[in-house]
Formats: sequence, structure tokens, C-alpha cells
Amino acid sequence: MELAICHVSIAPLRAENSDRSEMISQLLFGECMEILEIKDSWTWIRCLHDNYEAWIDNKQYIKLNKEQVNSHISLQSSHVCHLGNKTMNLVLGSNLPNFDGINFSIEKTKYLYNGKAIEVAKNPISNLRKIALKYEGAPYLWGGRNPFGIDCSGFTQMVYKFFSISLPRDAYQQASIGETLNFVGEAREGDLAFFGKEDKITHVGICLGNNEIIHASGMVRIDTLDHVGIYNKENKKYSHFLKIIKRVNL
Repeated sequence: MELAICHVSIAPLRAENSDRSEMISQLLFGECMEILEIKDSWTWIRCLHDNYEAWIDNKQYIKLNKEQVNSHISLQSSHVCHLGNKTMNLVLGSNLPNFDGINFSIEKTKYLYNGKAIEVAKNPISNLRKIALKYEGAPYLWGGRNPFGIDCSGFTQMVYKFFSISLPRDAYQQASIGETLNFVGEAREGDLAFFGKEDKITHVGICLGNNEIIHASGMVRIDTLDHVGIYNKENKKYSHFLKIIKRVNL
């Protein structure tokens, strides 16, 4: 297996090997990938955290000798790190390989980072609402996974990342895991609710308890959840219709 790591703040992942192609996901700084094929200035990769496959620009990763230890991730919407006399903004949820509290490193390259970070394996589930709310107001962006542009399944995937849980990338894939709940009244904070029409899953959000759900629709927002679906009080109508609720072990 030939490994690589994203060494830019945010790298778009494309459906085809072209800058004009649809962005289907993103890699954040420090996330690792497996190189599957190199074609001119593009590389077909498999993301190690969710097995998602896509094209990435060759200039937005560096090859690794071995996978990095990623126990900490950034806890700020945006924060500057330093590499010598160069600076880079890292967004919320970026990996900080081999972090010691002040510095992190990618193999022999050391970065200075004096912002807030969290050790994901020790992050208690009681922090879930607090983490989810860090994305509140983030604009919807198809394929996005960051606080400046995110889609519905990218949002759920990123929130779960803070608890060392790797969700699949797309909503329909996420709906295939976990324990199915029978009634919306059983939902508790952290459960995933899925929505769509007929047999197709097209949307996902995170239950917050007390008939609330946080999800990315136009922006990351909190709405009301009931047995019909998501009710938007501003528009006074249902925006999404409930299909299933799943509990993923946290």
C-alpha cells in the first residue's frame, strides 16, 4: 500500500481528473489516503478514514513512509500554524499528527500549533452537542467537510470524527450501519436521522434530544424533528420526510 497525506488546509476531491469536475468530497489537513493510480497531474485515491475513492491534485498531498499517528484534531474554526517562516490556516477537524501540545509533525517536518486541540479517543460523548454547534451557521456546500462549507453527510461524518468514529461519506451509506430505532420518541442525543422519498435516502442529521435536530440544509441549523420529519418553523412547513433513525455506538 502506497500512502500519502493531505498537506494543504482543504483539498477538493473530484469525480474526474479535472479542476472542472464535480467536487464530491474534501480532505482536510493531516488526513491520510492510499494511492491507487496516478494519471498525469491527478491521483486516484482511497481515503483511509472512510474508504471513499476520488481524484486529487498531485500538488495537494505528499507521500508517506508509514501512516501517521492522529490522536488529536483542531478544535477551532480556523487557526494559523507555522512551518518555519510560512503560515497555514487549519480548519476545525484537521488532523494534527504526532501532536505534543505545541508542535505536530509529518514524518521529519515539524509544525508549530498553539491553538486548541482535542484528543479524540478521550472526548466524552457529553461533548457532542458542543461539537455539533461549532458548525452551526456553516453554509451548505455539496461535497464540503469544513465550517466554511459543508453538506449534510459531511457534517455528520465530521462531528462523529471528534469521537474517534469513522462514518461512511454519503447519507445512504451511513444509513446502512447502526441499530434501527422504532419510534422518534426513542431518539437521544447523537442518534442519526435519515430522510428521503420512497426508498431513497437523501438527507441526514444529528438528533439533539427534546425533538431537536441539527443538520446542514442551506446552512447548519437546528430544527424540530417529529414522526413526519423535519419541521422548519420559519417556513412553517416540513423540509424533509423521515425514513429511519439509527443509533451508532458512541
